[in-house]
Amino acid sequence: MNPENIEHRTSNSEHRRISPCTLRLLTPALIFAVMLCFAQTELEAGQGHWVTTWGCGPQLTEPSNLPPAPLANSTLRQFVHVTLGGQHLRVRLSNAYGTNPVAVNSAHVAMAGALGTGIIDPTTDKALTFRGAPSVIIPPGEVILSDPLDYNLPALTNLAISIYFGNISATTINGHPGSRTTSFIVASNVVSAATVSTTENTAHWYIITGVDVLADAADRTVVTLGDSITDGRGSDTDGNDRWPDDLAQRLATNAATAGVGVDNMGIGGGGIFAGLGPAAVNRFTRDVLNQSGVRWMIVFEGVNDIGGDGTGTIATNLIAAYTTFANEAHARGLLAYGATITPFGGNSYFTPTHEAERQAVNAWFRTNTVYDALIDFDKVVRDPNTLTNILAAYNSGDGLHLNPLGYQIMASNIDLTLFTH
Repeated sequence: MNPENIEHRTSNSEHRRISPCTLRLLTPALIFAVMLCFAQTELEAGQGHWVTTWGCGPQLTEPSNLPPAPLANSTLRQFVHVTLGGQHLRVRLSNAYGTNPVAVNSAHVAMAGALGTGIIDPTTDKALTFRGAPSVIIPPGEVILSDPLDYNLPALTNLAISIYFGNISATTINGHPGSRTTSFIVASNVVSAATVSTTENTAHWYIITGVDVLADAADRTVVTLGDSITDGRGSDTDGNDRWPDDLAQRLATNAATAGVGVDNMGIGGGGIFAGLGPAAVNRFTRDVLNQSGVRWMIVFEGVNDIGGDGTGTIATNLIAAYTTFANEAHARGLLAYGATITPFGGNSYFTPTHEAERQAVNAWFRTNTVYDALIDFDKVVRDPNTLTNILAAYNSGDGLHLNPLGYQIMASNIDLTLFTH
């Protein structure tokens, strides 16, 4: 099974039908309890629709990014920065790239204390359930959603997700290496503990891939499809200052776009056709089209394809892929925004041929009629004298990735009216 094309196993009522034969085997009391559970799910579903408030692009974790301590029979406490708020949430857990079942013995959510400390507010701690049970086995290649949970989740806040695992592979784990957020591992069940006492921490996410909120009918999310620049390399660990974070801040504090979430689907080292993790052409349906409540997408990817190209013809192939992405988005009723590729002068990627390919891609983005709008990142971060380099004030130091100021500039130059229709 292709992990980029798997279907979610959910706790929603449409996947929870019970046959008449099964009902005849249940006691009246149990039937009532089951129907009450279904009614609650239907009630919640009728209050709005699910919208992704936080997400990350899943991949098979490389050996160098595996957990520093075993996850089996341990608690993994992870932190995510949500964009939209809501009164109900559900959490997406993925074993898409795993080859063994993952046993989730217990999973809790709570509002986070200071990032980097592992602290939660225990008064906000609540347990997740999965089809009414506190535990779940995630088969290899599968994705599951927790049951809807009544939870007061403010916008632009940090949510802790603590999972106490049973059996889980130590070497084949679904993850997201570029979390830029500290996670903590404790060799016992401490899912509800206010603090965690451990020296085992890592700036990676494992198993978690999304948080949805039950939002108002008009609320939607924008998916940012990208590579390490979107994933936030060069930003501050536990700082939530990637450019999609900065965009989320602007959207949430602008009255006309306060109902717009941001779903960051950047994968470090990723490309349209090749690179680290799954190629964009293979993950596009899962990571863009099938995200909950998606209305807009921003495509900002291709620099790794250019940097690794030895043919001099990659621009043509990229443009064909970008066109396919826009057409598929339009077929789903999405608006598609294309972003120019930022400079990489001074980086090992730079050659005159690669620069010509970057310019060809950017010229197409500026003139094509396929995308609904242009976001010209190149124009706002390039050195006006060289045109081939990132402005020094925005350069993280490697000539390719930006620093927090550069990411802020990128986000601040996105026209927010793009997200009002």
